[in-house]
Amino acid sequence: MSFSADVRKELTEITGEARHCMIAEIGAFLLMAGKIEFERGTFSIRIHTENEAIARKYFTMIKKTFNINTEVILITHKNKSRQTYLLKTMDSKDAEKILLATTILKYEGNLPVLRQHMDYMMVQSICCKRAYLRGSFLGGGSVSDPEKGYHFEFVTLYHENAEYLQTTMNHLEMDAKIVTRKGSYVVYLKEGAQIVDLLNVIGAHIALMQLENIRIVKEVRNNVNRLVNCETANLKKTVSAAVRQVQDIEYLRDTIGLSALPENLEQIARFRLEYSSATLKELGELLSPPVGKSGVNHRLKKLSEIADQIREQRGGKIK
Repeated sequence: MSFSADVRKELTEITGEARHCMIAEIGAFLLMAGKIEFERGTFSIRIHTENEAIARKYFTMIKKTFNINTEVILITHKNKSRQTYLLKTMDSKDAEKILLATTILKYEGNLPVLRQHMDYMMVQSICCKRAYLRGSFLGGGSVSDPEKGYHFEFVTLYHENAEYLQTTMNHLEMDAKIVTRKGSYVVYLKEGAQIVDLLNVIGAHIALMQLENIRIVKEVRNNVNRLVNCETANLKKTVSAAVRQVQDIEYLRDTIGLSALPENLEQIARFRLEYSSATLKELGELLSPPVGKSGVNHRLKKLSEIADQIREQRGGKIK
């Protein structure tokens, strides 16, 4: 089962909402998954879903909210590889009752107007915002597998509904964006933290915990990788520096001899040759008296400078 399917399953089990919240959720679901018609003076509603639990949920919600029995038809497609559930409200009075309550239908004078969004007053309270976003997800939402990436989206046919969704999400301090895709409008989030917030808002708390666990593991893994990469880079720099130091000291030994160096430089030069893989701290502890890392580094740099001078021009004893 996909992560989106897990979220849907969890959301279909949420019941017991107040009537105003159920109306907000039903309206959102209709705008995402419904086909609303007004022909020859009569209204009708058709809703298609491939998910049995979703069909059962909205059949129950419409019955509970409006005391309307929605007809449910199971459609088996020709190749028999999938089935679709069709919820039909063909009685014009029943359909009109639902559409008026959700504000998808408005009358301007005596003329009925079917709209592509609900009134903003329908989702003023936080509980109704939760219900509206939940219905939108069950009607046309999806979320990617967090193991692969972070992407949450709603797909709607209506531009006004897309803007309504975006406004509602941004009122909840999210940063929703809208793009078009194959004639539809996609409202999406790509930040893991905001997807967690949205899952919390719509009530998918189990899925939220799964996503958070994955985020924590990925964050720890990324931090470990960064530390390993940093330590590897530092180790490479240390090794490269030690190799150059040894090469410079060997050059001085083979040209002027280490005994031509001042005593403090001769001492560190001999220890570096003997302990080529030692750190600056370890080299400093070998000296008598011991010298700190900065002191050791200063002496090794001085040896490299002398080696460069000798390469340019051979000389005698270095003062």
